[in-house]
Amino acid sequence: MTTGNSSKMSIQWTLIAGVMYAELAATILLLIPLISPARWHAVFKSRFLRSIGNMSHIYFKVFLGLLVLLFLDAIREMHKYSSELAIESRSDHGHHLDSEMQAHMRLFRAQRNFYISGFSLFLWVVLLRLTSLISHLAITLAERDAALRQAQSASHTAETLLKQDKAEKEEEKQKEANVSNEIKELEEEKHRLEAERDAALKQAEAVSREYDRMLEEHRKLQEEMKEASGVQESKKDD
Repeated sequence: MTTGNSSKMSIQWTLIAGVMYAELAATILLLIPLISPARWHAVFKSRFLRSIGNMSHIYFKVFLGLLVLLFLDAIREMHKYSSELAIESRSDHGHHLDSEMQAHMRLFRAQRNFYISGFSLFLWVVLLRLTSLISHLAITLAERDAALRQAQSASHTAETLLKQDKAEKEEEKQKEANVSNEIKELEEEKHRLEAERDAALKQAEAVSREYDRMLEEHRKLQEEMKEASGVQESKKDD
């Protein structure tokens, strides 16, 4: 019965030791700087892990509870075998040497189990925290890249808007220059038309004076012709 129980415990702690080595390998693998947090995050979010992710938190808690129980059991056994060894050390060494050696062996196994379970428990917590930090880091890096892309897009948009605004201002200046040139041309055309109008008015006044003079001469000629015709008629009557 004792042999079977010892074999069972040996298999149990062998499995815990295997778990500890697996946790240590996983921790070292997660700490390799060649693999980026984004790659690990993609692995954590893979289809295979998502397929078992619905119940994984329960498995983690159950396994964590099992490690805690084994750790407490190892502490209990250390105290137990330490007390037994203290009792055996106070006894007669000649009669209890074999039992003292067995007590030392049981204490050594209890201490070994204590370190195995404690280190497994520590690595389990470290793995949980490490995977959580890697996922958060990957999300933060993705958000940073998205923010950088958004900032670059906003900067490009602002630069485009500034160029458009500058082009519109230059176009407005060009339009203002064209309008100013057109105003100058219109003013010059106005001055030219006003000069032509003044010249035409002066010419019309000159023509009007000449017309009045010719009318006056025509009137005088008519009066002279009337006087001449009256003289001739008087001569004929005589």
